[in-house]
Amino acid sequence: MSEENKKEKKDFKSTMGVGNTNGKPKFNIFWVYGIIAVVLIALQFMASTAEPKEITMQEFEREMLKNGDVAKIVVVNKEIANIYIKPELLEKAPYKEMFDNKFARVSKEGPHFFFTIGSMEYFEKWIREVQDKNPQGELIEVSFETRHNYFREIFGWLIPIFIIVIIYVIIFRRMAKGGGPGGGGNIFNVGKSKAQLFDKESNIKTDFKDVAGLEEAKVEVQEIVDFLKTPKKYTDLGGKIPKGVLLVGPPGTGKTLLAKAVAGEANVPFFSMSGSDFVEMFVGVGASRVRDLFKQAKEKAPCIIFIDEIDAIGRARGRNPNWGANDERENTLNQLLTEMDGFGNNVGVIIMGATNRADILDKALMRAGRFDRQIHLELPDINERKEIFGVHLKPLKIDEKLDLEFLSKQTPGFSGADIANVCNEAALIAARKGKKLIEKQDFLDAIDRIVGGMERKTKIITKNEKKTIAYHEAGHASISWLLEHAHPLVKVTIIPRGRALGAAWYLPEERQITTREQLLDEMCSALGGRVAEELVFGKISTGAMNDLEKITKQAYAMIAYFGMSEKVGHVSFYDSSGQSDMAFTKPYSEKTAELIDSEAKNIIDEAYKRSKDILIKHMDGLNKLAEILLEKEVIFAEDLENIFGKRPWPSHHDKESLWKSKKETANDELLKAESEIDSKETVDPKVKKEKKIE
Repeated sequence: MSEENKKEKKDFKSTMGVGNTNGKPKFNIFWVYGIIAVVLIALQFMASTAEPKEITMQEFEREMLKNGDVAKIVVVNKEIANIYIKPELLEKAPYKEMFDNKFARVSKEGPHFFFTIGSMEYFEKWIREVQDKNPQGELIEVSFETRHNYFREIFGWLIPIFIIVIIYVIIFRRMAKGGGPGGGGNIFNVGKSKAQLFDKESNIKTDFKDVAGLEEAKVEVQEIVDFLKTPKKYTDLGGKIPKGVLLVGPPGTGKTLLAKAVAGEANVPFFSMSGSDFVEMFVGVGASRVRDLFKQAKEKAPCIIFIDEIDAIGRARGRNPNWGANDERENTLNQLLTEMDGFGNNVGVIIMGATNRADILDKALMRAGRFDRQIHLELPDINERKEIFGVHLKPLKIDEKLDLEFLSKQTPGFSGADIANVCNEAALIAARKGKKLIEKQDFLDAIDRIVGGMERKTKIITKNEKKTIAYHEAGHASISWLLEHAHPLVKVTIIPRGRALGAAWYLPEERQITTREQLLDEMCSALGGRVAEELVFGKISTGAMNDLEKITKQAYAMIAYFGMSEKVGHVSFYDSSGQSDMAFTKPYSEKTAELIDSEAKNIIDEAYKRSKDILIKHMDGLNKLAEILLEKEVIFAEDLENIFGKRPWPSHHDKESLWKSKKETANDELLKAESEIDSKETVDPKVKKEKKIE
C-alpha cells in the first residue's frame, strides 16, 4: 500500500472516530447527528402507534349513525371529531376486519374513526339535524375537549435551533478549514492571517537549481538563507540580519519563483501571502491580519514572510482619490510599518516582498531598517535565456539537433514566463501536427504565435489591399536593412496575424543605453511603410497608425525625457518617483510646451524625409521585395541580402563573436608571455603576474 493510500485510510479512520492510539473512541460530531435522527424516528413511531381511521361526514351518517353503531363523539380542539363505536359491535363485521389486519393501527379502546370539521356552527347544526332524522331515536353523546400536543410544540421550538446548529457546524467550520491557518475564511475569524505556511513537512520541490539565470539575485537570497541556517557565522562578527528584501522587476522575470526556491532551500518556516489578501470589505481587517501574521511568525522564528504583489498595500500614502475618507490600505500599511520596525535585531524573521511597480511604493516602506535590500530582476539576456530554455525543455521530447543558442537569439526581450510559454506552445503545435518530437520549426511557429498571434488565412483581403500591405511591409524591411543602427530583419509576412494585417520580425540589439543616432534610425525604419505607400500609390492609408503612435511617443521622449534637443536643452521632465501623477499642472510653461511640440514635429519630418530619400534611391529593390512578398507571402533576411546585398555593418551578434575572439587571442598571448618569463631563471620570484584580460 502506498504512503498516500495509508494517509487517506488514516484520515478516514480519524474522521469516523476509530483508530485512536489511546484505545478510546474519538469523539465525532456525526455521532450526535445519528443519535438525534434515531430519537426522532423512535418518537415518530411512538406517537403513531394508535391512530383512528379517517372517514367523511357522509360515510359517518350513512354507515354508522343510521345503524345505531356510534357510542359517542368527542370533538378535539374544534377541528377533529373522534368517533367511538359500541364495544359489542367491534367483534362483528365490518369493524372486526380492522383488527384482523396486521397493518392496522386502530386501538379497541378508541377512538376508532375520525373526520375533520370545517366549521363548528355548521357541525352543531348538522349533528342536530342528523340525530332528529335518526330512525333509532337514540341520542348520541357529543363532548368537546381541548388537548395540547406538547411534543409538537417542543419540537417546533427545537427545529429552528437544530437548523442553526447544523448551519454553524457544517458551513462555518468548512469555511474556517478553507480559509488557511487560523481559520481566515470563518466570519468570526475574519481578522486572522490567510498566509500559507510551508515548513519542513511541506513537500516543496522548487529550489535554486530550478531558477535559471538571476545569478546575482540568487547570491543575495542565498546569503539570507545561509544566515537563517547558520546565524552564528555572521553574529560573531557583529553583523545583523537584514529585516526585509524587496524583489523588483518586470512581470515574468521570476520574482515569485525565486521566493519559492527560498522556501525549498531554507529549512525554516515560510509564510506565503499576497498583498491583496490583507484587504477586505470590513474596516480594520487588514491591520488585524498583519498583526496576526507577525504574531505567527514570531512563534515560528526563525522564518521568512513572503508578500507577493506588495504594492497592493504598500502604495504611497496620500494618493488615494477618496480624499478625506478612511482608507483601509493606508491602515494596513501603517500596521505593516509598525510591525517591521518593532522587531529586534536578531529575532530571525525576514520579510520578502515582490513587486513590478516599485516607483509607487511608500518611501517609509522602502527605507533602510525595513526593506534593507532591493534585488532588481531584469529581463534575461541571451545567455540567461539559453539557461532558461534548458530548464523548460527538460520535460519535453525535443529533437537532438535543436540548438538552444539559436532559440535564445530568436527571443530578445522575452521574460522567463514568456520562454516557458514558448516551450509549451511548441509542444502543442507539434502534437497538433502529429509529431513524435518537437522540432526547430515548431519553436519558430510558437514564437510567431506569441508575438503576432494566430495566422488568419481565412480573412478576406482584396487584391489592392494585399498589394498595399506588401509594399508597406517591404518599406519597413528595406529601411531596416539599409540603415546601420536599425534592428536587422528576421522575416516579413503579409499573412494577417491577430489584429495586424502584416508583420515584420526584427532581431533587436541587446543594449543598455541608446544613442540619438540609433533612435533616429529606428524612427526611419518605422516610417518606411508609410513612405512606401506614398511613393508607389501616391496616397496613404490607415495601416501606419501603430507606427505613427510609436514614433510620436519616441520623439516626445527624446525631447522631454532624454534631453536630445538643442532648442529645448539638456533637461528632463521625467518623474521617476511617480509623484507627478497627482499634479494638476505640467512641470513646464506653455512656451516650453509649444517648443516641445515643434521639435517633435521637426524630428518626425526629418526622419520621414530621410526615409523617402532612401527608398527613392533603392526603388528597384523595393519593387522586387514587394513582388516576392506577394508571391510567397513570407520573406526572410536571405531574400533582402540577395536584393540589396550584404549589410556593410556587422550585427551585434557578430560584434560579440569578434569581441570574444579578440579576448581569447589576447589571453593566449598573455599566457605565452607568462610562460616565457617563467622559463627564465633570472626572473625575480616576487614579480607578480598580470591577470587575464576580462
